[in-house]
Amino acid sequence: MSLDLSTSTSIVLFGPPGAGKGTQAGNISIFTGKPQVSTGDMLRAAVKEGTQLGIEAKGFMDEGLLVPDNIIIGLISERMEQDDASGGLLFDGFPRTIAQAEELSKIANVSLVIMIEVPDEDIVERIVGRRMDPQTGEIYHVKFKPAPFDVSSRLIQRKDDTEDTVRSRLDAYHMQTKPLYDWYIEASKESHLRVISIDGRGSIQQVSELIENELRR
Repeated sequence: MSLDLSTSTSIVLFGPPGAGKGTQAGNISIFTGKPQVSTGDMLRAAVKEGTQLGIEAKGFMDEGLLVPDNIIIGLISERMEQDDASGGLLFDGFPRTIAQAEELSKIANVSLVIMIEVPDEDIVERIVGRRMDPQTGEIYHVKFKPAPFDVSSRLIQRKDDTEDTVRSRLDAYHMQTKPLYDWYIEASKESHLRVISIDGRGSIQQVSELIENELRR
């Protein structure tokens, strides 16, 4: 089944933490012309602008609580009314749960779902090996992108990049988000929805080519 990029249909992209979704989302957005949206960006924008939904969201955020799905869906509905969304959107990392997918299906015509798959141990190696230069913000990796000698002494590991934190995030992904794949497969049996799984173990360019080849089909 081919994807008609001219229609007002949206794309859902998801995968485990550290799978490179953000980078690939940017490439997909360029390739398809569909604006990339993330709930985090929408929340920050709504709070900054002081919209009604932004004010409601800020109350939960200030309490350290998760923003309820109805507020997130409300933000998405507002985003879909903007002119650049007339041809559909690319949802980067949303939905995260089946309940969110069910709500999204009521307001958006999703024609393509892309899941990037990377084994857990590869994810752990990718994230735990990351180091940041606090002076420049540049990200290095102990194996894949070693820092120059004069920089290495000041590198730090971010608190979210420890193995315990990464494995906890992966457990949450497997429990809450990965089941979306099967849910969308079932949904595709009664619709024109297309669901694909992409091997995310290659380089950024290799994964981009795999995705673009699927988009051209």
